Amino acid sequence: MIDVAHRPRAGRTAVTLCLVAVACAGPPQRGADSTPAKGAAPMDDTARLALLEREARALIRTTGCDAASSCRTAPVGWRACGGPRTYVVYCAASTDTTALMRKLEELKRAEMDYLERAGMASTCEMRLSPGVGIEAGSCVAR
Repeated sequence: MIDVAHRPRAGRTAVTLCLVAVACAGPPQRGADSTPAKGAAPMDDTARLALLEREARALIRTTGCDAASSCRTAPVGWRACGGPRTYVVYCAASTDTTALMRKLEELKRAEMDYLERAGMASTCEMRLSPGVGIEAGSCVAR
């Protein structure tokens, strides 16, 4: 644990700025396939992570469940301090859960590798899976 209370002001500022930069990085956007076309330049790490997350989110279906007990959550990505970055809610009856879990695991491994290589830091609060419910025929986080 970093004790910034007893560090010089410049040290506290640097640590704070680093944590803010990591915490404020937005989640990747939705999109298409992670395999670059033949002859295409290799993707940088952040583009690959964004693409993997888009692919995972494209597999999610929130409709098709008639009770909250059929809705599920799944961890997304990895934080430098450990644990998932966030969670997604999906309907187990209409989502290919195996494909989703496989893609989320691929994203997690890729993000862990990237964070380790980049020497990234993050805040260390624990992110808990949200509760789930049904609203207008869709699974939602509560």
